[in-house]
Amino acid sequence: MRRLLPALALLAACSTEPGPGTPRTVGQVDLARYAGQWYEIARFPTSFQDSARIRCEYTTATYTPRPDGKVSVVNRCRNGLAGGAESVAEGTAYSASPGNDRLRVTFFWPFYGDYWVIGLDPDYRWAVVGAPGRDYLWILSRTPQMAPADRDAAIAIARREGFDTAKLQPTPQ
Repeated sequence: MRRLLPALALLAACSTEPGPGTPRTVGQVDLARYAGQWYEIARFPTSFQDSARIRCEYTTATYTPRPDGKVSVVNRCRNGLAGGAESVAEGTAYSASPGNDRLRVTFFWPFYGDYWVIGLDPDYRWAVVGAPGRDYLWILSRTPQMAPADRDAAIAIARREGFDTAKLQPTPQ
């Protein structure tokens, strides 16, 4: 029994279920409708997109459902620090919730990150994606430019869910 309790505590710590104070997700995402190309409109700075070696511009993410139920992920950007050289990251995601609104994504197995859809336009024209620790945030759109009212609605959702939207930086498209 002494060994079982630490093991259960470790399993609980690895869970992707929301805990107290975590952002709310949209409840249901139709992965077939979510599939396709999205343009990054704004993001929190991240080490893999913003560092001394890379500054991602003209960023897109393409999601493709796979027969095994997972989703192929291809992120592309132009590195503003390397004359616009293309940078590509390929990964996979799987649903970590019955409604497909919380995904786990890997670009380098066995490391996974949380991809929680916290805002989604009813027509799947834009999305707000974050992580439960509120350290990652992206605003995505089906088009390279987003209508100001839609952008404001997306930012309001992030703010409502406790993200520090002052950290958002626009992505050149």
